[in-house]
This record gives sequence, C-alpha cells and structure tokens, in this order.
Amino acid sequence: MGSLGTAPKKLRIAVLDCDTPLEQTKSIYGSYSGRFEVLLRQAAEALNDPDLISTDRLDITKWDVEKQENYPALEDIDAVLLTGSKANAFDNHPWIVKLVDFIKQLLQHDRVRIIGVCFGHQIVGRALGIKVDRSSAGWETAVTPVQLTGKGKDLFKLDKLMIQQMHKDIVYGFADGVEQLGFTEKCENQGMYKKGKLITVQGHPEFDEQIIREIVESRHNSGIFTDEWYKECLGHAADKHDGVVVAQAFLRFLLEE
Repeated sequence: MGSLGTAPKKLRIAVLDCDTPLEQTKSIYGSYSGRFEVLLRQAAEALNDPDLISTDRLDITKWDVEKQENYPALEDIDAVLLTGSKANAFDNHPWIVKLVDFIKQLLQHDRVRIIGVCFGHQIVGRALGIKVDRSSAGWETAVTPVQLTGKGKDLFKLDKLMIQQMHKDIVYGFADGVEQLGFTEKCENQGMYKKGKLITVQGHPEFDEQIIREIVESRHNSGIFTDEWYKECLGHAADKHDGVVVAQAFLRFLLEE
C-alpha cells in the first residue's frame, strides 16, 4: 500500500456495513462497524508497537452499503472491511450486485486493500469468480477450531485458530494467485490471502459471547435452529477465541510492504 510501511500519519479503513445488528448488539455498538472499530483498536493496543500502529493512527469510517448504498471515494481510504450479513452473498439483490461490482473494482486497484469477514469473505470470493452457495454440510456456529495452512500460521502467528462462526454458506475453492489460510471439516475455504490485495476469514473475529447468544436465541425462536442445535451453539458460545489475534493479522496485512 505504498507509504503505509513507512508509518504514515493515519491508516484509513472504511468499514462497509452489510447488515444491521439485533437490538442488544445495536444498543451497545450502534452497528457492526461500531463493533469492528472497537476490535481494531483493541488489536492495535494488543500489538503494543507504536512504531508499527497505534490506536490514534486508525481512521475508521462507517458506510451503510445495504440500506443506504453509500460508498467511500477510493482516494480517501487505504482499505475496506466488509462485515458479515444475514443476506446471501450469491443473491442478486441490487445492493449485493453493487457491492460485488465495487469489490471487483478494488481487485483491480493498485493501492486500496480488502478485508472480508463471513458474508464479506463470500462477497470477495464471488468478485473473484468463485462459486458461493449453501453448504451441504450445514451450519457452523459458535467457537470453532480452524486448521491453519502454512500461510495461515504465518499470518495469524498461531498453530490453530479458534474463531466464532455463524454461517451455512461457503466459498467453493480458490482463485488463481489466492492462498488458502485454513479449513474445517465443513468448510474448505476458511480464509483467503493475496499479498498486498486481500485477506478474508469465514469466521467472525468481532463476535463475542453476547453477540452469538443474541443471534442464536433469535434463530432458535424463529425456528431456524432446532432445540438440539441451539443447545450445541450455546455450549460453545463462551469458549475462548482468537478474535483480537485475527484483527492483529488484519492490521499487519494493511501495513505490510
């Protein structure tokens, strides 16, 4: 990203809100971008290296691409982060098609970098020309162990990743030049990386026990989750996870030469 490796004054990250949180999460953070702002600042503090990045160097802006279809000007940002969503990344609703087209534009851009999380990961996959669809293996929810590839271990600085999950859709395979970061029994593509261009994860580093519990309760009450799966999810909602570690990897990715 050009001068980013030489400690610029600000790292300008545009968080693209692809959904609205449920009421309790909304009352705490306002939006998913609000939750990501908290996570990214926690990650900068945890890195504890002001020469690399500090929280006061993070310039985080928030853009509603679902309901308002608002987008940042590329000259004003260094990166975009796509949040999760209850929507299907393979649908052709106008706002989703517009988002895919925007990411296709960024994939051709020589400077602005891309971070994708869950639905955002799938949108990036779709923009790369990879199939995105329902998984025949069913839901992955709550804290889940992800086996990491060599590149995944290098980026996350871990041998195995524990991350919150909430998905039934997956990205089928990888585009040329894109490296696999991890996999589970239910999902081969748990993350993608291309140096200087993109990093994605299928899981939710921004989710904590409260957010997971609220979603699980809502989906159980609406009949999406069976009683059995509801209990399974809640049994792992509070497990230790590596959300801040993943966000640290995001920041290192944005700063790498």
